[in-house]
Amino acid sequence: MRRRVRVRFLDTRPLRGSRPFRDLWIGTSASQLGGHTANVAVLAQVWDLTGSPVATGVIGLATGLPMVLFGLIGGTVADTFDRRTVVRATTAGQLLTAAGLCAQALAENRSVPVLLALVAVGASCGALGAPARRTFPVRLLPDDQVAAGLALTSVSFQAAMLTGPAAAGLVIAHWGYAGAYAVQAAAVAVSALALLRLPAMPPAGAGTGGGRPRPERGGRRIVLRRPTLWGSMATDLSATLLAMPVALFPLVNEVRYGGHPQTLGLFLSAVAVGGITAGLLSGTVTRRRRAGLVQLSAAVVWSLALAGFGLAGPLWAALGCLAVAGAADTVSVVTRGALVQRETPDAYRGRVSSVEHVIGVAGPELGNLRGGLLASATSASFSLVVGGLSAALAIAAVWAVNAPLRGYRTPSGAAAAAERSAPAGGGAVPAAEQVH
Repeated sequence: MRRRVRVRFLDTRPLRGSRPFRDLWIGTSASQLGGHTANVAVLAQVWDLTGSPVATGVIGLATGLPMVLFGLIGGTVADTFDRRTVVRATTAGQLLTAAGLCAQALAENRSVPVLLALVAVGASCGALGAPARRTFPVRLLPDDQVAAGLALTSVSFQAAMLTGPAAAGLVIAHWGYAGAYAVQAAAVAVSALALLRLPAMPPAGAGTGGGRPRPERGGRRIVLRRPTLWGSMATDLSATLLAMPVALFPLVNEVRYGGHPQTLGLFLSAVAVGGITAGLLSGTVTRRRRAGLVQLSAAVVWSLALAGFGLAGPLWAALGCLAVAGAADTVSVVTRGALVQRETPDAYRGRVSSVEHVIGVAGPELGNLRGGLLASATSASFSLVVGGLSAALAIAAVWAVNAPLRGYRTPSGAAAAAERSAPAGGGAVPAAEQVH
């Protein structure tokens, strides 16, 4: 009984057993906290300058387009050069961008294009390094701990979402937007320092005759040829592009709840509370082998919960729907991430991760743009309800046509580890490159 209870909670073996992963987790957690603090500052600053839901939606465009372009480039970069070096360089770029955001706030900038240009540069740096960063857990951890490592990362993400908006509100109230951007710069600096102790992580085949990746054999072809991969990514794209609600939070807050900034923070915090709760109970999810079915189910719950948020009247009901959505999102992200990394040979993992990154990060930003535009033409409630129901229907279609994803079972044992590490041309990743 005690064993059964224990496995339901967060699996901390990756933190206890791998110093490199622990360093990575600390740095990533700091960066996420700073990122959420800055996101709230950008959202509030644009709203303060314009008072327009279209303008807040354009934030998604300023981040989404660079993520698509540089995320795809980043995949080839990650499969060509040492992935640790790539992430170090792009993190340095993010640090400079955070300093630029702080400087424009100190100068009392009133130009939205200037603000969005800096946001776009920061998104470009993050997108360029994201595919390489996504490959780290599967290289630093044993196969049976990859999902647990992703769950730990998800918990830190949700914790940052919970504390970041609250911290941003306090910092902005006392030190203005510049203070919030300074917090982001300090957090990115911590992340950069944490990368110093990571081992070198060249892609499989580098230096062993494998050569550089050929563009015509890129990640997109692999994704399209494997139903488990394209189905998993189509599920995520449907959920985010059609149902993402964040750009509508200021409008919903103003129309229903008096526009109080505390309430705006509660929206984001409610999503995080649900995500943290799911993360702390993620032992059940990370040990389940039916990862495809879990992801599909969680994505449907996310979509319906956001449709419920669009219909909710009392504040408690709205926050409850957002908490359910946050919990479902965590389950979906963890299962999708582990499935994609396991199903992809290491030699192609950077390029496949770039496709996953574009969908998983640019999808929400473009979804925010879609929500803002639809809300400006109709209402926030209409945009949320139609978006949530449309996403649920799209995910149901993936569920119906993709039997391999529905029936996918997580592989286990040494054979699975060898299979996921083997480059397409044959051969396994040398044991010296596996840091456990």
